[in-house]
Amino acid sequence: MNRQRIISTAPIDQIAIDILQEVAPVEIASSPDEQTMLTMLDGAMGIVCRGEGKVTARIISACPTLRVIGRPGAGFDAVDIAVATARKIPVVYAPVGAFAVAEGALALLLALVKKIALCDSIVKSGQWRKRYDMTSGDMHGHTLGIIGLGRIGSYLARLAQPFDLTILAFDPFVKEEELRDRGVRLADLKELLSLSDFISVHVPLNSQTRGLINREHIALMKPGAILINTSRGDVVESLDVLAEGLENGRLGAVGLDVFPTEPPDVSHRIFRHPNFLGTPHLLGVSAMAMDRILRSMASDMVAVLQHRQPKYCVNPEVFG
Repeated sequence: MNRQRIISTAPIDQIAIDILQEVAPVEIASSPDEQTMLTMLDGAMGIVCRGEGKVTARIISACPTLRVIGRPGAGFDAVDIAVATARKIPVVYAPVGAFAVAEGALALLLALVKKIALCDSIVKSGQWRKRYDMTSGDMHGHTLGIIGLGRIGSYLARLAQPFDLTILAFDPFVKEEELRDRGVRLADLKELLSLSDFISVHVPLNSQTRGLINREHIALMKPGAILINTSRGDVVESLDVLAEGLENGRLGAVGLDVFPTEPPDVSHRIFRHPNFLGTPHLLGVSAMAMDRILRSMASDMVAVLQHRQPKYCVNPEVFG
């Protein structure tokens, strides 16, 4: 019989390793690509899907000993859920870092509104007098539109309250009465796009949200709107449509923590636009958030391997 172990598509912190080693040793893949993962599957009880790694149908099918898949974070589009469910393999995830993503979205928005990157470059290049030729914007008195009012979107709405913003939200799964006394008004997508000065996207990636931010929807936006995406890169149709929006003035600025392809091709023209700000899919992995996320995921993987119910499971129907 092959040696039982847990494998990870990318490095994980020691706290997760310590928890997982209660049931089996942990091995880290030298590369997250499918071919490398296929060579490591003999005896694998669990797979941690982190970073650019994917747990594909081929990987799941090639691992008869697989009993649990762990995803450190709230998103799980990198795992073939349908195939895992058909095999009755629980996929655990860790939606416990919403605060970090929401803070990151707000940080991107503030940096773009206040033109922090431009101001920094002016100071460091010794062009102090340029301050007389520019102005920054304000949060106060403007409208923030939040697309997706789940854990992260709801937390962002709370963070935004002190800025005296009008806050709109689009989420077909939320009812108006749920927002009573929260300072948020539900709107349909077209209304939100046309009225919002700032738009922040917080939806999971699925067949309904893939390409949600497209040419048609950008054309509906208020001229000069600032767009923030910290959800998934493929929620945006392409970097081309964002670049076009910046060039024709429909978009005043764009802030991205996620990209359709990661790492992105930085030769794309959007990376040279002065009103674009990018971060490397890092805003949700603060020290506190990652500690909570990895503890939660590892503990739930151990729970499954010890025949206990996990706290957060994408496909709880596998327990039947």
